[in-house]
Parts: sequence; structure tokens; C-alpha cells
Amino acid sequence: MDDSARVEKAARQVVETHDPKKVPLREFLGACYDAGVSWVHFPEGLGGLGVSRGLQAVADEILQGAGGMNPFAINPIGHGMAAPTVLEHAQGDLAAQLLRPLASTEHIWCQLFSEPGAGSDLAGLATSAVKDGDEWVINGQKVWTSLAHRARYALLLARSDPDAFKHKGLTYFVMDMQAPGVETRPLRQMTGQAEFNEVYMTDVRIPDSYRLGAVGDGWRVAMTTLMNERSSIGGSSSVRGVGAIGDAVDLWAARPDLRTPVLRDKLAALWTKAEAQRLTDQRARRSAGAGSPGPEGSIAKVVSAELNQAVYAFCMELLGPEATLYGDYTLRDIGRMEDYRGGVQQRFLRAQANTIEGGTSDVLRNVIGERVLGLPGDLRADSGKPWKEIPRG
Repeated sequence: MDDSARVEKAARQVVETHDPKKVPLREFLGACYDAGVSWVHFPEGLGGLGVSRGLQAVADEILQGAGGMNPFAINPIGHGMAAPTVLEHAQGDLAAQLLRPLASTEHIWCQLFSEPGAGSDLAGLATSAVKDGDEWVINGQKVWTSLAHRARYALLLARSDPDAFKHKGLTYFVMDMQAPGVETRPLRQMTGQAEFNEVYMTDVRIPDSYRLGAVGDGWRVAMTTLMNERSSIGGSSSVRGVGAIGDAVDLWAARPDLRTPVLRDKLAALWTKAEAQRLTDQRARRSAGAGSPGPEGSIAKVVSAELNQAVYAFCMELLGPEATLYGDYTLRDIGRMEDYRGGVQQRFLRAQANTIEGGTSDVLRNVIGERVLGLPGDLRADSGKPWKEIPRG
């Protein structure tokens, strides 16, 4: 049996024995892990089948086609970013310990990277990690941390050597969000919700066994996370006409009184772009080999972010004066990322963050220019200086 047939057989067995329309979500996703179709390129026993990454599309078409929830919608940092980082860089049996509850969404994850003084310039971060025996003591502040209020574990990048160059003095950890000294404060958005947060860490202790990669090698580990982040955010559904463009088509169908020939042409153009993106993503996924995604994932992220904004801007144009109506700014306790999606007005507001989160479009265009096209890099005033000597605003 070839690899594609193995993947197809495993996915169909999951659907047959754990119908996603009948069993609890965690049970279905746990069965996906056990069958090796959570991440088909992962090793057997760790959520995969040890086959090409591109065959994930085969599994997803079967699982989602049967009504299965895409786990990225519920646990985006965990499924799209933490899992591949843990797999590649964890010590001992840490990956086996963490991956199944991550895959089933029992454990939600967050990403402690950005800080008030280190966003696009991530390597300038100041959160400290000091070794104390077999533990590390963490002090600092992170910001814009999606789902931190729900997360059990976090991916943490911290500075372990302030005397080293800024990219060289970083170490990477998995942090228990329930550990003493961790404080999460919600940041309310213009949608009225608070899906991301500030996180304060005061003398938080992390066992050295929860370190990912070598001491001082945190930047290389972070690249695993960031490349996977951009590929997963930029990825589109295996199913035609869902997501933002599906919202626009549904709104068009529901409001024949608002239709005009000009708006029809705009919707057709947006649908064509969305379908081109979906097919391009499917082709890229099927041709993907082993290893981590490369900088090319930045292209998909830029395209999807700007397309999302254009689609919801169309929805506002279609609604006309009704687009200004916004019914509810109540801050609710919400459990899943997709539950933040209210009406199209809320989705329009939320889409404005798409070109900022997960790497701004400006930064990603630099990545594409330098690392995909081979253009000269930006001049850097802090090049060659130890982190502690770099002026901080």
C-alpha cells in the first residue's frame, strides 16, 4: 500500500469509528492522533504516519469533508506552531507527554514572544531567564498573547545571556501557564472581545527538561515556530467556498435587495482570488516534503491576510449604512477561537488585525524579499552589538 492510500485508509477509519457529527470533539481529535492523521508527517505514535507532509491534504479532505472540525480553529498556536516545535526540539519524552492532549484540544497553547518593546524586532526582547540548578527563573512581560487566558501551556522565548548578541542570547522553553507567578490580563479589542492578553511573569520556575533546543539557541528554535505560524495562518481550507469568502457569498444570497451589478463583479473577483488561493495552497501542501516550512510561507500569510480584509470590506460596502450598526460590545467568556466570530461587522473589525498578527505584512515582505528573492537585507544599526549595549526606547 502506498503512502497516500495509507493516509486515506487511516482517515476513513477514524470517520467510520468516530463519526465527528456524533462523538465529542476531543474524542474525535484524539482518535485522529491515535490513527496518525493529526500531522501525517510526524512519526508513528506521535500523531503521524511518518509520510510526506503534503499528504495531510488527503487526510484533511476526508476528515473535514465528513464534518470534522479543523483543530487549528480551536487551538491555533498549539496545533499549527507548538506541535512542530515540540516535536523537533523537545528533550527526552516531553513530546510524547505533550502532543496528544494538544492534538485533542484538551490543552490549549499560547505563544509568549512579543513584548511592549519587542514586537517586529522580536530578537530585542527583554524577558529574562536565569539558571538556578535544574530550573530556570523567568521574569518579564509579554503582550498580544492570543488565548493566554485559556492556555495550559505556552511557547516562551526569553533572554538567557544579555552579554551576547541579541539573536544569540535567547533560550526557548515550554511554560506551564498555571505555574506560580504567571498573571494574565485581558486586552480588550475594538470588537469588544479580549482574545489576546498581557502576561506577567514574576519568578516563574521552569524545569530545564522543558527547555526546547540548546541554551542560547532560542532564535533557531523560534524560526521553527514562526515558519510554521505563517504557513498555518496563511493556509486555506480544503473545502471550497468556506471562511471569509463564504461569509460574503452567504450575505449576498441573504440580501437580494442590496445587490448591484458593480457589487456582483466585485464579489466574483474576490471569489476567484479566494479560490486561486485555496488551490495554490492545496498544490503547495501536496507537494510539500519533509522538514519545517520555509520562508515561502510568508507569501501565503500576506495574501490571506489582505484577502480577508478585502472580503469583509466588500461586506460592509454591500450593507451600506447598515454596516455602521454594531449590536453588542459585551465582554464574554469564550472558549474557542472561532467563537469570537460574531456578525460580519465584528468580523470586519477583527480582520483589521490580520495584517499585524503573526508577523506584519511589511515585515513579511522583507522576509520574502531577502530570503525568497535574495534581495539585499536592511541595514541594521544594532548589528554586532551585545544586547545590553543596544539602546531601548
